Amino acid sequence: MKRLLRIDCSSRITGSHSRTLADYFEKEWKLRNPNGTLIYRDLAKQQLPHIQNNTIEGFYTPLEYMTPESKKATALSDELIKELKSADDILISSPLYNLNIPSNLKAYLDQVVRVGHTFNINEKGYYGLLEDKSAYLATAKGGQYKGTFMEEYDFQEPYLRAILEHMGIKVRGLFSLEGTSEANTLEQNKRDVQSNIDELFKKQNNESN
Repeated sequence: MKRLLRIDCSSRITGSHSRTLADYFEKEWKLRNPNGTLIYRDLAKQQLPHIQNNTIEGFYTPLEYMTPESKKATALSDELIKELKSADDILISSPLYNLNIPSNLKAYLDQVVRVGHTFNINEKGYYGLLEDKSAYLATAKGGQYKGTFMEEYDFQEPYLRAILEHMGIKVRGLFSLEGTSEANTLEQNKRDVQSNIDELFKKQNNESN
């Protein structure tokens, strides 16, 4: 039985294009995984603290030297990593805020990107520990970026792809809804992105048959 971890981060609880796109993906995922389980984390409703010095110190403290204080400082990270490891698929929805991801999503990632737990280091460099997981990204942008001079200012999608793959998580699908502030093209753009989601699941069905 597959498990989907969905993470939303838009400050807009209603009227959010990234959340709506994630809703569509979730619906299609459930149709193809009728016995699957959804784990839902809303970072706008469940605010996570930004990482603190005692948490960082706890990350690099060997288990045998952990004090009650350092265990408390890393308890949230332990919980989030356990949740992440329990999932087969990860769906992250994110709007573009000031050329990058919202700070609440960065706070989440700072808690789960942890040496010895989700990535490690050897003589060849970094390597991920979560190679059995797949990620899907549902992003939204007010303007048009791809294929324009603004593309070089998009740090949202490159960052998400890089940090997930740093943990060994392969990004299997990137669904980007651009031009959300342009009413004349928005509905067609939505249909195009939804069609891309449909095609992904059709392809996966064909590969599994």
